[in-house]
Amino acid sequence: MSLDPGTVKVLKAHRARQDEERLRLGESWKGCGAYVFTTGWGDPLVPDTPSSLMPKLIETHNKQNPRAQLPHARLHDLRHIHATALLLAGVPVHVVAARLGHADPAITLRVYAHVIHEQAATAADVFAKAVNG
Repeated sequence: MSLDPGTVKVLKAHRARQDEERLRLGESWKGCGAYVFTTGWGDPLVPDTPSSLMPKLIETHNKQNPRAQLPHARLHDLRHIHATALLLAGVPVHVVAARLGHADPAITLRVYAHVIHEQAATAADVFAKAVNG
């Protein structure tokens, strides 16, 4: 999956911190280096961990940033936000489907039909401007 330079920079910094922690822990480090997010000992996270952390992270952020509140959301909601933003920006459905891991773009079309309908109205306006000048 392609990532923007800002995200790559954040992930590289995260990996550097993991490498420092691995060196500090020595033989106590259990990780193999294949995982982006791990426990403090290098083990892969239990699949439910990020989902259970999401509300806590939002609550902490909102307490520390009363003027920049985040809405309560599930981790899975970020997937929908990502897909919706890409579709509204005009990214082709087959590209969005690939990023989401959908084997068939028809799945993406079904799940995000509301976004496609919004784009249809915009497409009509764009076409009218192109034809009418």
